[in-house]
Amino acid sequence: MKVLVVDDEKVIVKAIKFNLMQEGYQVETAFDGEEAVRLAHDDTIDIILLDLMLPKMDGFTVCRTIRTFSNVPIIMLTAKSEDIDKILGLEYGADDYITKPFNIREVTARIKAILRRVNPTPKGDRDKLIVSGDIRLDYNFRRVTVGDKTIELTSKEFDLLELFLKNPGKVYTRENLLDIAWGVDYPGDVRTVDVHIRRLREKIEKNPAEPCYIKTKWGVGYYYKKEQP
Repeated sequence: MKVLVVDDEKVIVKAIKFNLMQEGYQVETAFDGEEAVRLAHDDTIDIILLDLMLPKMDGFTVCRTIRTFSNVPIIMLTAKSEDIDKILGLEYGADDYITKPFNIREVTARIKAILRRVNPTPKGDRDKLIVSGDIRLDYNFRRVTVGDKTIELTSKEFDLLELFLKNPGKVYTRENLLDIAWGVDYPGDVRTVDVHIRRLREKIEKNPAEPCYIKTKWGVGYYYKKEQP
């Protein structure tokens, strides 16, 4: 697995790179936003650690730009603790965020958790293709189509949609979805779920304001409607 580490603080990059290489990862590094975007075009990059405060192009812009050509998982690294920065990172397409200062073991654990979800161990009873209405989810290629249009989803959006398609009609609380998709040790809050559900609706629903696939159970959470119009 190859990790792209993007941060303008060379001491932090050196420490992260050393520890990831000890874990067996290949590591590419970038120290500004423009270099990060250039390196992100490499199809062999499996995950990106992206700092928010960067020269030439900030982390939000880098994340948004990468999302125009790649669905590679992105973990935002930020020294800011304001909720708005975390939410904006998710809005722009980040899969996760870690607030500085952080423990390097936490970074490694987050990387492993996301990569396990993106590239899980094959299971004999796992469905390779799920079809519901005009939505088709191909697990092997992590590809989703709605009608004849291919929909580009981030890893977390894909995981949420897969969960809904496999369990139509089942209502999940935001806490349930956070534990299932992000893990029980994830320190974020349920607003992370709301942001991803909103983005997912924008991509698969004809009218996100009146969704016909992913419905809201007011006061409880979300569910996938069994029968589509």
